[in-house]
Amino acid sequence: MRYEFGAELAQRDGIDVHVHIECSDHGHASLPQALTDASAKYFKAEDRSPSLDTIAERYREWNLAAVVFTVDATTALGHEPNSIEEIAEGAARNNDVLIPFGSVDPLQVPQAVERARQLVEEFGVKGFKFHPSLQGFDPSEEKYYPIYEAIQELGVPALFHTGQNGMGAGLPGGYGIKLGYSNPLLLDSVAADFPNLQVIMAHPSVPWQDEANSIATHKANVWIDLSGWSPKYFPESLVRASNSMLQDKVLFGTDYPLITPQKWLGAFEQQRFKDQVKPKILKGNALRLFGLGELQEPYEPSEGGAVVAAKKYAAEKAAQAQKVERA
Repeated sequence: MRYEFGAELAQRDGIDVHVHIECSDHGHASLPQALTDASAKYFKAEDRSPSLDTIAERYREWNLAAVVFTVDATTALGHEPNSIEEIAEGAARNNDVLIPFGSVDPLQVPQAVERARQLVEEFGVKGFKFHPSLQGFDPSEEKYYPIYEAIQELGVPALFHTGQNGMGAGLPGGYGIKLGYSNPLLLDSVAADFPNLQVIMAHPSVPWQDEANSIATHKANVWIDLSGWSPKYFPESLVRASNSMLQDKVLFGTDYPLITPQKWLGAFEQQRFKDQVKPKILKGNALRLFGLGELQEPYEPSEGGAVVAAKKYAAEKAAQAQKVERA
């Protein structure tokens, strides 16, 4: 079954562009157990590996859409990923809420190029996820350019992990995972040399946030997703840029199941994002990225969805804080 965008996607209250499928339908884990355990401890995740169909059910209940993926780090980790074909097929049967991304092992360049073409042409994936630290490669090296060239020709975006890494956190030597590969500056040459490739820098890029802001400001084909951190911990420079020159290039993302939409959205409502910018981040920018149309004004999230629940939660917290101050 080849994936096609579902008509309902544009009706959701938001599009979460960063959701992990950590376990296949047959129980195969996407990562070695040591990394799964370390990341669960780092993020304090409660439900570490829900199935794809469970994720679809939850996002449907929250009236959100989600981009779902795994990471192919076969060479670097010596561990086979869970099936990307299965993810694409699962998204196809849940295309009212899910959008599948593929992944290729960059350390297997010729095979990765063919694999990318197969995943788009035969299975309909709508983008690719890279994790330079986990996959063990410097994304700026030209030997990987054939992969980017193929993805650019296929007309889908490439999402790269940037910044601090929860994978391997707290383990001896960080499990051998090198943070430097996730410096966003390494993506500047990729964006420059492939101007028609839409590059998404995932996460607040701590400790390199200013570099990420600069690249996204300079390169029209570079975006930032806000996943992996609670908005209450966002660097001030990122909030400031998101409210001004980057307001049309910043994307809602959680890193679910590591961070739930409820926690992320609740903190987002309490952060200093302008009211006119919030709908762009939650939905409008992703609609443009995926060619799903423009944000309809006024933006009115559904009463039963997670966005409205987060607004109510934030209002209640603000009211409680005022009572404490008056007391």
